[in-house]
Amino acid sequence: MEVPKFEIKYDASGLVPAIVQDANTNEVLMLAYMNAESLQLTMETGETWFWSRSRRELWHKGATSGNIQSVVEIRVDCDEDTLLILVHPAGAACHTGNRSCFYRNVEK
Repeated sequence: MEVPKFEIKYDASGLVPAIVQDANTNEVLMLAYMNAESLQLTMETGETWFWSRSRRELWHKGATSGNIQSVVEIRVDCDEDTLLILVHPAGAACHTGNRSCFYRNVEK
C-alpha cells in the first residue's frame, strides 16, 4: 500500500493548530500551535514541542513541570491544516494542574 503524500498548510504566521489527545482514553487534553521547527522537534524526540504565541518561543511540553507527552502518532486532517497528536501523558496537560485544558463547561 502506498503512503499518501501531504503538505501541512501553515497559516500566515507559519502556525498550524495541534489538538493533543490521550492515546488510551481519547480525551482531548489541549490545543496548541506548532510551527515547522516544533513539528520537526516533536517527530525527532518523540515528545511534544509547540510554538508559544504569547512568549514567541519554542515550548517543550513538560520541560519544567515534568508532564511530558510521549507521542504515539501524529495525524493530519483532510484539509491538511490541523494536526491531531495522540500521546501518553505523564501528568496534567493544563497549566492549572487539570488533566485536560477543557475542564469547564460553558453556561447555557
